[in-house]
Amino acid sequence: MTMQLTSTAFEEGQPIPLDYTGEGSNISPLLKWNDPPAGTRSLALICEDPDAPHGTFTHWVIFNIPAESRELPEGMPHREGLANGTRQGRNDFGKLGYNGPKPPAGNPHRYYFKLFALNRMLDVTASDTRDHVMKAMHGHVLTEAQLMGTFQHGGSRDIPDDLIARKHLQDPGAIRTAPLS
Repeated sequence: MTMQLTSTAFEEGQPIPLDYTGEGSNISPLLKWNDPPAGTRSLALICEDPDAPHGTFTHWVIFNIPAESRELPEGMPHREGLANGTRQGRNDFGKLGYNGPKPPAGNPHRYYFKLFALNRMLDVTASDTRDHVMKAMHGHVLTEAQLMGTFQHGGSRDIPDDLIARKHLQDPGAIRTAPLS
């Protein structure tokens, strides 16, 4: 069985809710995965946007997640290390921990959450970036899983809670009403 990464916040290829973005509450989404392969000693996760204007932009670097872990909770703290040994690196905002999508106006961006099962713990510090973590992982990845969500600047604010209004936004010709007279 291959490792799979899921979230209760959004499904593969679907929009990331506003709370998990830089335009909303900017909290990390709950992420879950099934059993990694035998020999896994730690896990690492990197979230990045390949559609950023100046090349791939990293939103989250987290590593040395214990092999027995099966989730990262919603709203991970912005700290270097956690009690269980998990460490967080610097994202491209220059901050520790998760910073959610906040793309410029235009087309939706894709955000890839990539989970790596590793055959060792990584010898990198919390101040290290994606490049340092990727270099340390080289030759030690047993398998990986990914979850991709999308986000468009200002897009999530305009989606109403009302199902009929939401359907109308998707296809204005889809709602037919009887004349009032």
